[in-house]
Amino acid sequence: MKTIITYGTFDLIHAGHIHILRRAKEMGDYLVVGISTDEFNKLKHKDAYHSFEDRKLILESIRYVDLVIPEYSWEQKIMDVKKFNADVFVMGDDWKGKFDFLADYCEVVYLPRTEGISTSKIKENFPKQMDDQT
Repeated sequence: MKTIITYGTFDLIHAGHIHILRRAKEMGDYLVVGISTDEFNKLKHKDAYHSFEDRKLILESIRYVDLVIPEYSWEQKIMDVKKFNADVFVMGDDWKGKFDFLADYCEVVYLPRTEGISTSKIKENFPKQMDDQT
């Protein structure tokens, strides 16, 4: 069995998230997804709209995802790769080079992101879209 592992906040799930999860799952048999806890997001100065529990629930309902785990810190990735015997670590290519240190433990793959969509872009455009509808 080939295990794939990836991480993210996965707030405001959109087509880009689904594409990366699908492509990650296609690389193996079992997909582990680490999602940043609310506390870890605060350390990263990142605001999520949905709570950790809601984001976890949403991810668990996506057919490509086999297991959702909490991400508490940057440092836990090596431990998780070992714990789950991950063969491949996958991230979006906006992180290219940032996790190359994991190559000592598994293959590291940076997948191209879906053009034209991101959570940041949705958050940025949402107020404007609401104004346009009124």
